[in-house]
Amino acid sequence: MKYLLDTHYLIWTLTDTKKISKKIVNVITDPGNEIAVSVISFWEISLKSSIGKLTITGFSPEDLPSACLQMGFTIMPISAEDASKYHHLLASHHRDPFDRMLIWQAINNNYTLISADKTIRKYITEGLLMYP
Repeated sequence: MKYLLDTHYLIWTLTDTKKISKKIVNVITDPGNEIAVSVISFWEISLKSSIGKLTITGFSPEDLPSACLQMGFTIMPISAEDASKYHHLLASHHRDPFDRMLIWQAINNNYTLISADKTIRKYITEGLLMYP
């Protein structure tokens, strides 16, 4: 299966695995699954770090891509198709532009989004696949 980690799960995977359920750890560590991280998450982390809203112990924002590759994660770019079709995400349950693009990338690229955000669940009606 193909999974896309949201930004919280990316941070928890790298710094605080105690926040991740055993069920999700099993999904992330299963070699039969493709685990992707969007460049949107790198951008969000870098932006929030630059304005003092986020500090990741043991990592600077520029360390994240190589750390993800070392863990065997796929890095998902923002494709021209993702950007140009974004207007198809009609529901607006969520105001966070980073989350909205992650939602759209998951829908548009047929990934199951791993997120703890309960509001994101509302996008299932838009075609979003979510785990758990």
